[in-house]
Amino acid sequence: MEINPNSHQPTGSNSPSSTLGNIQRPGEYLRQIRIAQKKELQEIAREMNMPVKTLTALEQDDYTSLPEATFIKGYYRAYAKYLNADASAIIHRFDEIYVNDTGLKASHALNNSPIKIMGKLSGSNSVRNRQWLKRIAILVIIILLGWLAVMAVQNWSSSTKDDVDVPKITNSNIEILPMANTVATSGDQLVLNFSRPTSVHIVDSTAKVLATGRQASTLTLTGESPFQIRLDDATAVSLSLNQEQISLRPYTVNGKAEFRLSR
Repeated sequence: MEINPNSHQPTGSNSPSSTLGNIQRPGEYLRQIRIAQKKELQEIAREMNMPVKTLTALEQDDYTSLPEATFIKGYYRAYAKYLNADASAIIHRFDEIYVNDTGLKASHALNNSPIKIMGKLSGSNSVRNRQWLKRIAILVIIILLGWLAVMAVQNWSSSTKDDVDVPKITNSNIEILPMANTVATSGDQLVLNFSRPTSVHIVDSTAKVLATGRQASTLTLTGESPFQIRLDDATAVSLSLNQEQISLRPYTVNGKAEFRLSR
């Protein structure tokens, strides 16, 4: 049995007083309750998820080994609750002796406080505000430069892809039928305009092939309708029949169009 010489304990008592004495220290009081309950520090530390050295410092009222007063009060409350002791009396007694023990106010942060370790921002509030504004401005500039770089890469990739996807126009891959075969004084007239080179195949009702192969310039064709038309890239072609513009959208699937057209 461990007895605090400063506590008001009757001689021969087998248990600590149920109340904290006027001159008894809170840590010693909790230590006596723990011993009376036959509990070991290691067991309590494990169940409370608290370091043994912290519990030891609490029981020894060694406040210089602990964080600031606010944390010590929290430790005392948790320890008292675990031992079913009066936490309010313990905190009140702690407030009375803390200044005498440390020479500091209860709100003062000790050197080993986990809050004080974080340090303080230097300078006045206006200086700190300017520093934060400067950091935000730098961050915005970095984000803007990154976005511009991404857009430049995307534009470069897009232009490179267009250059790769669109083959060079040469005489070897363009076949345009002679004017004698495509222009006549009677029949229906087809006009095709191209925004980029694409392959076409056009046959009229008499099975005459009016145009075939890769085309790039405007075609004016005359034949008998209905026409059988195939366009490998319908989005690159505008088509009119007898000067009436024809929408290719209803005939286009996956960019290609193959349909019959009559007047």
